[in-house]
Amino acid sequence: MPDQRFDAVVIGAGPGGYPAAIRLGQLKVKTAVIEREYMGGVCLNVGCIPSKAVIHAAKMYEKLGHTEDIGITIQGKPSLDMKKLQQWKSGVVTKLTGGVRTLLKGNGVEIIDGSATLAGSGPDGHKITVKTKSGEQTIIAKNIVLATGSRPVEIPGFKIDQKRVIDSTGALALEAVPARMVVIGGGYIGLELGMVYAKFGSKVTVVEAMPRLLGTIDKDCVAVVERKLKKLGVEVMLNTKAKAWEDKGDRAVLTVELQDGKTATVDTDVILMSIGRRPNSENLGLDKAGVAMDKRGYVIADDHLRTNVGGIYAIGDLIGGMMLAHKATKEGEIVAEIIAGHKAAFDVRTIPAVVFTDPEIATTGLNEDEAKAKGHDKLKIGKFPFAALGRALSVNDTDGFVKVIADAGTGELLGVHIVGNGASDLIAEATLAIEMGAVADDLRLTIHAHPTLSEALMEAAAVALGEAIHVINR
Repeated sequence: MPDQRFDAVVIGAGPGGYPAAIRLGQLKVKTAVIEREYMGGVCLNVGCIPSKAVIHAAKMYEKLGHTEDIGITIQGKPSLDMKKLQQWKSGVVTKLTGGVRTLLKGNGVEIIDGSATLAGSGPDGHKITVKTKSGEQTIIAKNIVLATGSRPVEIPGFKIDQKRVIDSTGALALEAVPARMVVIGGGYIGLELGMVYAKFGSKVTVVEAMPRLLGTIDKDCVAVVERKLKKLGVEVMLNTKAKAWEDKGDRAVLTVELQDGKTATVDTDVILMSIGRRPNSENLGLDKAGVAMDKRGYVIADDHLRTNVGGIYAIGDLIGGMMLAHKATKEGEIVAEIIAGHKAAFDVRTIPAVVFTDPEIATTGLNEDEAKAKGHDKLKIGKFPFAALGRALSVNDTDGFVKVIADAGTGELLGVHIVGNGASDLIAEATLAIEMGAVADDLRLTIHAHPTLSEALMEAAAVALGEAIHVINR
């Protein structure tokens, strides 16, 4: 079989890779995308999308048990059919992944299912060896986009077997609710899934090595989630390290090291490992191609997503930074523009981040400490509680607030932090405002529809300016 030749080849069809390939196709660049496992990547298959489906189900399940407050009585306790939930979740995933294939083909992108390895360069371009079910083939590409993503970190002694020790993929595939679950890691994924199973009835314990949960997130926002964890009966062990575990047949016994150096044991049925992710940079042939990486295995790329090797680009989790699907998507679109000869660079003021706990946390821009570290000595901070918002009261979901941080001198919006119902959707307006260089007055003076949750942004800006109508100015 003769070598196939393309102007661009994208390795990895996750939330960075497939948008890059689609945009390249739109720009009439002859493109192929190579994917070894999941079309749509971890995000669509075993991450972002299925986790949000399960989180939605858990929130509904919990709410059905507390409808008496609004006059709705349900006869008997709601029952949970995990197998049916898994079928529904899988249906959501199938629709989206099938759509990705359709979009790629519709934009003229060739899809190659296989495992790719860089195999050197020549006068015609970069050589890629692809192992497929039908054998091995060679591809020549003028440009390569590395978009191979990341995977969960394992720690010694805690090999993931998807039985006793599971990762997020295993947690999203459980067909029975474990009576007890230990979550090692109090970050985004650990708390999201830990809260799911706490709502489903598991006795959940979170083991976190650091002094607090969600270490990079606004402390006031985290405090609201901590209260909900306590309400759900979740035990949180801070400054605690997981050391080892034993399978006792009817249970697993986890040994942890406490802050004072003493050890303790925790009985559980399942151990969910959620201590971060590492880049999929092995077995790609990066060393043979001469692509530079840092000590942790992340590929080094500049603001044009270029590696140190001409014609080879890298995006998404593979290059580190905020390991978020929407960051990878933006980088994928930018790298396509660059390869097509357009002027583009990854130049953004802020990237929003969302934690899909209950309540949700969403942040964009700087927190108070970061703002001061960047020279904003005087700040105007406005906080508006959902408990004072008509829409939040009318949907019986009042936990949380919106916090607006602005420079006291210029009024420039520096950061917005939201915890509460709908935070993941509300953060978009705040991100746009910061991206456009808006000031607090811009949010304050923009008419927001009533009654809506988005009014909380306007109200928080008003609090920062001392012009609040619906709370007392202090």
